[in-house]
Amino acid sequence: MDKKSVGGQRRDFLKTSAVLAGGAVLSGMPFMGAHASVDDTIKVVLVGCGGRGTGATFNALASGANIKIVALADAFRDRLDEAYKKLSERHADKLDVPEDRKFVGFDAYQKAIPLADVVILATSPGFRPIHFEEAVRQGKHIFMEKPVATDIPGIRRVLAAAEEAKRKKLNVVVGLQRRYQANYREAIKRIQDGALGDIVSGQVYWNSGGVWVRPRKPEQTEMEYQMRNWYYFNWLCGDHIVEQHVHNIDVANWVKGSYPVSIQGTGSRAWRNGKEYGEIYDNHAVELTYADGSVIYSQCRHFEGTSNRVDETFQGTKGRIYLSAANDATLWDSKGNELYNHPKRGNANPYEQEHVELFDAIAKGEYKFDNAEYGAYSTLTGIIGRLATYSGQVIKWDDALKSNVNLMPERFAWDALPKVLPDENGLYPYAIPGQTVVL
Repeated sequence: MDKKSVGGQRRDFLKTSAVLAGGAVLSGMPFMGAHASVDDTIKVVLVGCGGRGTGATFNALASGANIKIVALADAFRDRLDEAYKKLSERHADKLDVPEDRKFVGFDAYQKAIPLADVVILATSPGFRPIHFEEAVRQGKHIFMEKPVATDIPGIRRVLAAAEEAKRKKLNVVVGLQRRYQANYREAIKRIQDGALGDIVSGQVYWNSGGVWVRPRKPEQTEMEYQMRNWYYFNWLCGDHIVEQHVHNIDVANWVKGSYPVSIQGTGSRAWRNGKEYGEIYDNHAVELTYADGSVIYSQCRHFEGTSNRVDETFQGTKGRIYLSAANDATLWDSKGNELYNHPKRGNANPYEQEHVELFDAIAKGEYKFDNAEYGAYSTLTGIIGRLATYSGQVIKWDDALKSNVNLMPERFAWDALPKVLPDENGLYPYAIPGQTVVL
């Protein structure tokens, strides 16, 4: 797809978003400048104190910027305390979080965000749209983890807030760290410069043995159980085609310089089918079809005891490329001659590099990053992939954009009920291709 077509696709989506976003339009606030501290210290607030949130905070602290962590927020006190302990063990001099700046509960983010120059958003993904909206409304620079939503109404909220962030010149970085990894940058720049001609096909993978399970405790409400096991419920996670595989899908969109016009595929609960696995599938295989007719094959699975693969490969009219997060990046021409091989030594940690660049821009008072838009589109690609595997239907991009299927609970409280509940045997309903209606 040429640049004109890509731009038209983007404008059409934003036009649809503006019509459907409704109450997500944000009130205007002036740009906050580089940061609001009286000295050159950048005040950072962490919202979401789990493993990834704590890790992202360590990455920020490794950036070399003059940072101070001034508040922590999480739905769970034990997660907040665990993060505080880990941060204090390694960075006590950078941690200034007294008891009255430790916020717990569903509204914790609202109390913490006003204290920040920069907000790190790392809760389970279902909460990302409302947290992102609030951070933008309050004029904060933002690092937010991927994916950025779990349903299409959430995507529209993120895109509306992204437009407001641009207007306010707020730097927004999304944790699709391959965009900040040297081998990906160097190799994809060569693709964009025409080294491989037109990309006509590709394959992207996230195949692994799966993730943790946290057993149900008798005292837990259904809301707490699902939030503790957020990975297995779509309103919180989006299924692993969205939560993990978004990395590889984003690379496909980056390489193509575009987004699919339709997606079809298959998936199931072949191995992880017990009640502890909630409602998600353990495998998805989809085809992403782009406007120029090219097709990228996308595969992700959680099978123990099988081969793992997390990488990307693409074929063009002049050659092919192999990419992986292990700093591999090799381009060959159509005859198999090596055109480029990225050196594997001396590459910066991409999890840290995204923070290095974000905080450098903030310290200099520069506006450089608006990652929310491509983060939203690649998340949307994963969501449409889920809709395709759950239904067994071909899902067109434009049809999906109209969806008002909202996965989020009616209210957030420990005694509130999520929309998906277990039966008398503790089993959760899950999608059946050919029967489940997704749009």
